[in-house]
Amino acid sequence: MGVTRRQLLRFSGMGMLGAVIFAGCRIPDREFIAESPVLIPEDLVEGQDAYFATLARPSTGVESVLVRVMQGRAKKIEGNPDYPMSQGKHTAQAEASLQELYHPDRIATPLRRVGERGSGEFESISWEAAMGELQAKLSEFSGNPGSVAMITEPLRGALGTVASRFASNYGATQMAFEAVDQTVVRAALKNLFNQDRLPIADVKNAHYVLSFGSDFLSNWHAPLHYNWQYGEFRGTENGKRGTLVQIEPRFSMTAANADTWVHINPGTEGVLALAIADVILKEQTGNPAGMEALRDVIEANAQDLPTAEDVTGVSQAKIVKMARDFAEHQPGVAIGGGLAAAQTNGLFNMTAVYLLNALVDNIGKKGGLLFNPEAPLKDVESSAAASSLVDFQRLADRMRTSQVNVVLVHGADPVYGLPGALQFRRAMKDNVPFIASFSNFMDESTAMADLVLPDLVPMEGWGDDVSDPGPGYESIALQQPVVMPFVDVRSFGDVLLATAEGLGGDMTRGLPWNTMKDAIRSNAEELFKLNRGSIQQYPSFEEFWIGVLQRGGWWDTKATSKDSTKAKVDTIPGQATPTFSGAAAEYPFHLLPFMSHSMGDGREANLPWLQATPDPITTAVWSTWVELNPQSAKELDVREGDILEVTSPKGTIEAQVYVNPATPPNVVSIPMGQGHTFFGRYAEGIGSNVMSILDAVSDADTGALAWGATRVKLTLTGRRSRVPKFEGMVVPRQLHERPVYQISKGTDHA
Repeated sequence: MGVTRRQLLRFSGMGMLGAVIFAGCRIPDREFIAESPVLIPEDLVEGQDAYFATLARPSTGVESVLVRVMQGRAKKIEGNPDYPMSQGKHTAQAEASLQELYHPDRIATPLRRVGERGSGEFESISWEAAMGELQAKLSEFSGNPGSVAMITEPLRGALGTVASRFASNYGATQMAFEAVDQTVVRAALKNLFNQDRLPIADVKNAHYVLSFGSDFLSNWHAPLHYNWQYGEFRGTENGKRGTLVQIEPRFSMTAANADTWVHINPGTEGVLALAIADVILKEQTGNPAGMEALRDVIEANAQDLPTAEDVTGVSQAKIVKMARDFAEHQPGVAIGGGLAAAQTNGLFNMTAVYLLNALVDNIGKKGGLLFNPEAPLKDVESSAAASSLVDFQRLADRMRTSQVNVVLVHGADPVYGLPGALQFRRAMKDNVPFIASFSNFMDESTAMADLVLPDLVPMEGWGDDVSDPGPGYESIALQQPVVMPFVDVRSFGDVLLATAEGLGGDMTRGLPWNTMKDAIRSNAEELFKLNRGSIQQYPSFEEFWIGVLQRGGWWDTKATSKDSTKAKVDTIPGQATPTFSGAAAEYPFHLLPFMSHSMGDGREANLPWLQATPDPITTAVWSTWVELNPQSAKELDVREGDILEVTSPKGTIEAQVYVNPATPPNVVSIPMGQGHTFFGRYAEGIGSNVMSILDAVSDADTGALAWGATRVKLTLTGRRSRVPKFEGMVVPRQLHERPVYQISKGTDHA
């Protein structure tokens, strides 16, 4: 029977009404799984839709979102207006999660390697066979558990608990990989304030923000949160407009939005921070208690103003002005990260930056630095620190000496993301007997695998997350499936739980759940019991369960951190000045890699929406470019589009010239994220991987990768091509009279 026009209008109206009611916290009557057929009948066109709260997990950070679902298909993603970290906003990366769900290159079944390792040649097998092989290998090496390594992305929430307990029960080495991590920032905050979780800067209520290297409007941690907070910071409510000073050697998106951009010699941010602190101390404009507590350490480490100017390249007058403005325009906050932390003296820099907050007593206060409490549940991991470069160097050395028999990889691509100087790919390829990957896509590390057990994407599975950093109070975000998988994949957490059950013995210790849904629901029950007094609107757990799923999580604005706001530091660790790989005479430029605004460190390079999202500074897309100062370009006799060899002491890549007048003469900047040799049709063979030419140098105190500490030289190749840009090309005047076909054939006329 056909659908009448009246019925179609009625169904469409119901869909729109559902969207409006959801914003008012409508509790749906049915379970929150969309039971959908794989093939939708052509005449099923009722047009009804529904919105479900769940999580997107891009590399920029976990986001609480609403997914519009029609006929069992996810159609659109929006920000969750109820969740405190997003306030209804979402990123382009979260939007592109739809492409991850429906991607033509997605791994659809378990795979077994049939070709040479690293060739990417696999055959499809059943889940029963795949699970059998995984259990057999783990059983084979159970007598030598230290020979098994599990490498994942930094995991929080219930999945973090399941993975860590699985590894602990087996005796495996567990490591977390991020190409650009927060190891140095975490160590500085631990040393200063004894904090394991990252704090949040209350930017929206601040009058003055002093940012050292943290590109928080692009992709420094929690960029979504900081973007909407920045909007409030710049707003005219109460007649005040906050002031932002961005200090970094590269003209980033945050620098472009700042009131003042202070370009500084790479790695000298700590010297500048201490010079600012010293001025505040001498002029007695800080908080009396903070100044007295930090007097000795500041006086012992601060340089005099002439020396600070010489080291940093920042004038004495500008240093004094920043010090006075920061002290006088409170509440204010100092934050640091990014390139300032990515040096051999990163811990020195970050310790000096964050102690500025204690000097003016803005910790735990409106407009200042807010600590985050631990997660309200003991079975939910609230912090996810990445392993350091030194940790991965040790793992690679153990591989080379045949001490590692099994590597399990999930949500991480160390073969692509680690510096080429580490030779991690060769260590895995030549020396590890068995590698299993739990990836959705054939990335560089998965191509090394002997067995692939593909995971669900977030819109298909159960999960949760404790934001790190969080909003300053207890909060847990929930992830629920909003569509059914249309490929033969299984949850990584479910595979670990089933494998633990199959191995038997002590492997199930601390893992009482059969599935990840059981774990999430069990944690919700515990949350309901612990907070019964504050959630009286829910008379039963079932109503609470439906309520938190519909809302996207649970949070308590009154459950803030009770930790001390006093800084405890007797010394500033590390050296005041950095060291670099490559002699300045041979390698005259500082290489400043930066995370792609759209693709981050490369984890989303396989999504064409993000490949086509323009860089906010250059508007370039689908390419790798090198930002070069106009004077440097003149001396090299190059112009935009010329292809250069960028050579470090450890390797060479090619990149197109982009002449940027905001680039300081002694630096060049190259985006991360391109240069994949695997990873599907939209990523393979596009641009170059800047991580491949970095030297394996680290922060001296934490062992974290100093990805800003490599120098390079530039060499002309004699070739050129247009830099692809969002707005297209400006056609030279001499081409205006040529036939259109001559311009559209791709010949270089620039």
